[in-house]
Amino acid sequence: MAVSEPPPKLKDSPGPKQLALLHNGRWSGFTHLLAARMTELWREPEVMFWVFVFPLLLALGLGIAFRDKPADVTPVAIVAGSDAESTLAMIERSPEHALIHAQIAERNAALKGFRLGKYDLVIEPDSASEFHYVYDPARPESVLSRREVDDALQSAAGRKNPLTTATTVSSEPGSRYIDFLIPGLIGMNVMNAAMWGIGFALVDMRQRKLLKRFVGTPMRRSDFLTALASSRILLMFVEVVLLLGFGVFFFHMRVMGSWLAILLVGTFGALAFSGIGLLSASRAQKIETASGLMNLIMMPMWIFSGVFFSYERFPAVLHPFIKALPLTALNDALRATVLEGASLASQSGRLLVMAVWGVLSFLLALRVFRWT
Repeated sequence: MAVSEPPPKLKDSPGPKQLALLHNGRWSGFTHLLAARMTELWREPEVMFWVFVFPLLLALGLGIAFRDKPADVTPVAIVAGSDAESTLAMIERSPEHALIHAQIAERNAALKGFRLGKYDLVIEPDSASEFHYVYDPARPESVLSRREVDDALQSAAGRKNPLTTATTVSSEPGSRYIDFLIPGLIGMNVMNAAMWGIGFALVDMRQRKLLKRFVGTPMRRSDFLTALASSRILLMFVEVVLLLGFGVFFFHMRVMGSWLAILLVGTFGALAFSGIGLLSASRAQKIETASGLMNLIMMPMWIFSGVFFSYERFPAVLHPFIKALPLTALNDALRATVLEGASLASQSGRLLVMAVWGVLSFLLALRVFRWT
């Protein structure tokens, strides 16, 4: 009985990975990996808290702490003596008396209260027309108290200002601290979520040998890494809308730019930090190693990139280096778009900084990434 021979194997016949790609399409692996990653994040309540709830609580706390409020009343102690009552009377009849809370105290009690922060200033009357101030030049409230009290006493003694001045109090939306803070919190949250979310996920999968199993499947490695980065972009959309909507609803922020432009700026930031997160965790074998490396990368940006205060306070020689940081570019672009209504074209330089960081980090991560 003749046995039929199997057909000869074609040299160019597709392998398992190629067959899977031909059957499901080029982007099938990417979409499945992205869907799996989003499902995994949804099932982790601690991720939902740190990504969405914590930034809102931080914005609420800082917004309340630095909310618009009446001017602070400065506490002042007058050393007890023969001229203490007359000094107190001079302060009470001055135009600035509403901003000064003065009381008479024994010298030791007054100085002790000053050291402990109970009083911003201590007044020792040497006579009805001579006063000695005890204040701390390192405490801004003490310096301000000395100036206010001196003006009050001088006015009560009959001093007339040689110049006529007028003041305008400005606390309109757009010029308040909360308006400066919200874009900075958005930028910081985009950075933290991208780097921690990607870095921890990669190292955890490497420790559990999951990356090694992924490599054995018909999966493009670039699809896997791109899906991780894309998951952060999708979460970024929700983060930006939540935080900015929170500022609009609770603190009456004015969003001068378009929401689409804001989301596109956030996308550049998410791509930049996704690439940096991939690179920082590309070879780490332990969570502790990745954590230390990511903290080393993020710490300078927390300090220098203008999240809670302007980086203009640093020496001018540092400004070029600070502006080259991706978080600085993201924060500046967000503030310009949100508070000034700047167009994307006017932010091209900052967008380029973020794009360079993201592309170079992602390409380098592809070359050095360790799957086992």
